[in-house]
Amino acid sequence: MMAYDRHVAICQPLLYVTIISSHVCWQLVASSYLFAFLSAIISTWYVFGGSFCSPNRIDHFFCDEVPLLKLVCSATHSSEMVIFAFVTINVVGTSMVILLSYISITRTVLRMCSAQSRARAFHTCTSHLIAVALFFGTSFFMYLQPPSSHRSLDKVASIIYTMVTPMLNPFVYILRNKEVKGALVKCMRTFFNHWQHRRVLSSGT
Repeated sequence: MMAYDRHVAICQPLLYVTIISSHVCWQLVASSYLFAFLSAIISTWYVFGGSFCSPNRIDHFFCDEVPLLKLVCSATHSSEMVIFAFVTINVVGTSMVILLSYISITRTVLRMCSAQSRARAFHTCTSHLIAVALFFGTSFFMYLQPPSSHRSLDKVASIIYTMVTPMLNPFVYILRNKEVKGALVKCMRTFFNHWQHRRVLSSGT
């Protein structure tokens, strides 16, 4: 949805208000939540459709599908295929949409005559690309690999996937604000000057 928004904003800026109307925004948000809800319901149905046996301790930070499948005593091949199919549709499908959107954006930006316009367009997309790289990179690592190859490194990826990325998202997007960037630079400069002043005082004594 964000990639489509960026695509319309850069490739068709004069029609942005018409294309991305409030009605279209509601439709995009509703379809996103609907697909996520259906994916969660079907994945949960298939995971908990098997029979569980001891041990009942999940070797993970949260009740994800892959760690839960390790506790299932019955055959898990169909569940793994369903989860793999939904992840492929979700991650690979949305990645292709993002890729195609940014190919179109890049072509439009390269045709711009003004260097300032190109820099502004790329700056608009940078925050979204950082968030996408963090989220989808860990998603690919977590879900698009055979169950036998899952290791303890998955726990680190799951922390990035569930905690670090949502925490970084507001920070990444807020850095587009000039006032916020100015305040951040000012804080860093004050901290550096304070640290340098303490260093001079300690060396003098």
